[in-house]
Amino acid sequence: MSDVDDYLAGIEPVERSALQHIRRLAMEVVPDAEDGRSYGMPALKYRKKPLIGFISAKNHLSLFPFSPAVIEALSDRLDGYDVSKGTIRFSVAHPIPDDVVQDIVRYRLQEITG
Repeated sequence: MSDVDDYLAGIEPVERSALQHIRRLAMEVVPDAEDGRSYGMPALKYRKKPLIGFISAKNHLSLFPFSPAVIEALSDRLDGYDVSKGTIRFSVAHPIPDDVVQDIVRYRLQEITG
């Protein structure tokens, strides 16, 4: 099992399902992404660089694009979410829309590949 699989196995099923969905969406955009860890959290990596990370916290789920520029570029599509310069917090009841997740991954991929 990968670091991501190990992490997901240890969280509640509802949160696990939500994070697995994000992982699947990201893998559709970047099929060559690999499971790993970045900044101590489960992450997908591309060319050994962090693509996205995600965690389940006590009162929310978080998506980390590892780039304030990505969050800024999509800020108009993140209304209603608790957003900081490096994190998008969401819930199972209020997930990030699929197209937004995929655009986050696309923007981050563009940063990595230049």
